[in-house]
Amino acid sequence: MSSPSVLIVDDEPDIRELLAMTIRRMGFEALCAEDLAGARRQLDKRSVDFCLTDMKLPDGTGLELIAWLQSRVDPPPVAVITAFGSVDLAIESMKAGAFDFLTKPIDLERLRTLVKNALRIGDAAARPQDTPQTRLLGDAAPVQHLREQILKLSRSQAPVYVSGESGSGKELVARLIHESGPRGAAPFVPVNCGAIPAELMESEFFGHRKGSFTGAVSDKQGLFQAANGGTLFLDEVADLPLAMQVKLLRALQEKAVRPVGAEQEVRVDVRVLSATHRNLAVEVEQGRFRSDLFYRINVIELQVPSLRDRAGDIPLLAKACVQRLALEYSLTAPRLHEDALAALADYPFPGNVRELENVLERAFTLCEGNVIRADDLRLPRIDATPEDPTAGLEQDFDPTGTVSLERFLEDIERKALIRTLDLERWNRTAAARRLGMSFRQMRYRLKKLGID
Repeated sequence: MSSPSVLIVDDEPDIRELLAMTIRRMGFEALCAEDLAGARRQLDKRSVDFCLTDMKLPDGTGLELIAWLQSRVDPPPVAVITAFGSVDLAIESMKAGAFDFLTKPIDLERLRTLVKNALRIGDAAARPQDTPQTRLLGDAAPVQHLREQILKLSRSQAPVYVSGESGSGKELVARLIHESGPRGAAPFVPVNCGAIPAELMESEFFGHRKGSFTGAVSDKQGLFQAANGGTLFLDEVADLPLAMQVKLLRALQEKAVRPVGAEQEVRVDVRVLSATHRNLAVEVEQGRFRSDLFYRINVIELQVPSLRDRAGDIPLLAKACVQRLALEYSLTAPRLHEDALAALADYPFPGNVRELENVLERAFTLCEGNVIRADDLRLPRIDATPEDPTAGLEQDFDPTGTVSLERFLEDIERKALIRTLDLERWNRTAAARRLGMSFRQMRYRLKKLGID
């Protein structure tokens, strides 16, 4: 079996020789071209497994080579070499379809890692992807398009910003991008940025050294180090404080982190995917999110459709959810009655797939006769505002009864809090924001009402 081949396109003989020598020492075949025309001639004669091109060539640019390759059948991954500090050009190349980029002066360790990742794309395609944990169910057109985008983005190392409403499945999409790509066998580390206290963020992300602060009784690995070689998924990235945004930007640009209390930076090879249910462009306009970080993580945006946009998939999703619950509890799966399916189809699902799962889990527990009927779903009133977590809590208060007004109001407040926390997967920061209160107010109310 022949070794993988790499085409190097650069007009500087010294750089071509350095790159070729490094690649050959890795056990791969290295081919060279000094300009765009030479690269096309080489690629017309034979196929290669990876292409590494300088951005500026005597007769064109690396972007032109990317576009030319994209027009061919089964193009190889391409990485571009840019001048130091040319972040805009690097981002432009990745938007055009580049696998990744290198900056001059070239870090040979970084080069070796990049080549290995690119050549693992074929291995990723051969791995089985259709597992119960990672399947993206649905036949609706938006879901089919989403699957196509996931496969395309899995072949790149570009940062992807996954946008969509709460509960729509952004983490599942990020996990699928990871598992379908060359990093699939490496760690996938998800982190909810809104769930980490501000004073602990630097330590959580970058790690710390023993004795660096009170309570640091031993060295601790950060999230970047834990995800080394794999993918770091930053959920609710809009919740990062501005001070942490600066440090995150540096880590992404330098591909290195400095643990708290350490003198030296630690090199990391991490692909970053991010998500939030908020509009990041609006956050930038209002000064709550740095524009430079926004453009760094939002190289490619992937929109996850809401459940309302794929309502035809609700029966399929509901039946799959009931089957999963039955498997978890080692019980026979109940049948979804026609009136239950009709009620699910008519409900707008502001909490999307997550809310559908919560509704069905409750109905699974409450149903009788192994049949889930519409009454078992206990869906809120449809005339409520879709994003209003207090919707459906109204009930008549009888002043002649034995329930005091205070108890009555506490009961409504408790239900609203629990429903909102369910929608936000018990992320108290996100739930507080949805209810228009501060995190401190949320914590006070939870303690007052005895909600754990």
